[in-house]
Amino acid sequence: MPRQLGELEDAVMTRVWQWNRPVTVREVLEDLQQERSIAYTTVMTVMDNLHQKGWVRREVDGRAYRYTAVSTRAAYAAALMNEAWSQSDNPAAALVAFFGMMSPEQRDSLQAAMRIVQGAEGGDRADGPGR
Repeated sequence: MPRQLGELEDAVMTRVWQWNRPVTVREVLEDLQQERSIAYTTVMTVMDNLHQKGWVRREVDGRAYRYTAVSTRAAYAAALMNEAWSQSDNPAAALVAFFGMMSPEQRDSLQAAMRIVQGAEGGDRADGPGR
């Protein structure tokens, strides 16, 4: 299971996920510099680390690399939630507590996601679960 990304790793990955295209260290650097003072070599090291950890793949483009996300931010979030849930000695109680923390909008999203999962499993049939 993945460990949570560090602050700078998350800032870099956020850009890679948002842009959804191959990116260079220079592009990420220039965008990060709008928020903070940061060196090229720092961004290069973070992106190399993300490559070593399997978060991005890279291809040579001239004298530089272009980096692409291996998976989506949604898949990352899901893996973190699954890891946290699996650590509980009472998964049902953990889910109840988690659902209790949700906003109405988050609960609506959960219900929509459950409809999608149930539909994919054939749960939309009249004789399916919950009917």
